[in-house]
Amino acid sequence: MLKSNRNMATNSYNHLTAKERDSLSFPAKHLLNKGLIKGRVLDFGCGYGSDVELLKVKGLEVEGYDKYYFKDYPEGKFDTILCFYVLNVLQAQAQAQVLMEISELLKPGGSAYIAVRRDIVHEGYRMHKVHQKPTYQCQVRLNYSTVFRNDNCEIYEYKHYNFAESLVENTTCPFCNLSAEAEIITESATVYSIYDKYPVSPGHALIIPKKHIANYFDLTTWEQSALWFMANRVQQLLSRHHHPDGFNIGINAGTSAGQTINHIHIHLIPRYQHDVPNPEGGVRAVIPGKAKYS
Repeated sequence: MLKSNRNMATNSYNHLTAKERDSLSFPAKHLLNKGLIKGRVLDFGCGYGSDVELLKVKGLEVEGYDKYYFKDYPEGKFDTILCFYVLNVLQAQAQAQVLMEISELLKPGGSAYIAVRRDIVHEGYRMHKVHQKPTYQCQVRLNYSTVFRNDNCEIYEYKHYNFAESLVENTTCPFCNLSAEAEIITESATVYSIYDKYPVSPGHALIIPKKHIANYFDLTTWEQSALWFMANRVQQLLSRHHHPDGFNIGINAGTSAGQTINHIHIHLIPRYQHDVPNPEGGVRAVIPGKAKYS
């Protein structure tokens, strides 16, 4: 039994699972043979970069990024993103972070291929045989299309929510039938974010669960947490691109509270100095005359 310690709490040794190879990984070989690796390619979580170099030899335009081994963060957008066996060594929030970053780097209409192990018997921490450090591993299930599966490996294909061929939960809901023209700000397995079609300020964003449900309070605690986890990421992105001076965050729950689309969503509204004559009271101003504490 491994004792709990700081390194286990932070999963700080997950990079030790990277392997050096002199041949293409199985997922890379499979996708290459199927003609699915095309255009500008990113290997996200590339480890030592073996697949990157071997794919370059085959004439592909490939870049590698790894938080530990290739630390220069990618610039621009990619037609194809590869992410092999990364999620299996990460805990839940870190998995969501990776999926959001992949969504942000993917071109509209592009594809990301995410390979996960299917041969993990014991989940949790184990002592790495070579490095003698506690490393984490877990099973991963995603609600994306599967392009390959056997007893050892499953390869998912991820496309942006508005390009994916997925089951529409509600045929009349605009958030379940998102236009291909909508710009995805970021996306995880269960939540996505877009810009409001009728923004009240530059950068006005919506955070939306993929599950069709009207009332925020009918979501599970886990589902609510997934929304707020993404809200933090969207706030970072809006701050980087729009440089606001503050934010309003709000949810309309019920028609009496102003809800007009029966699919719960969070409004994240950047605020700027002098965008209104007197911002005092903030969200209290949803009821006229109640902004002041008097």
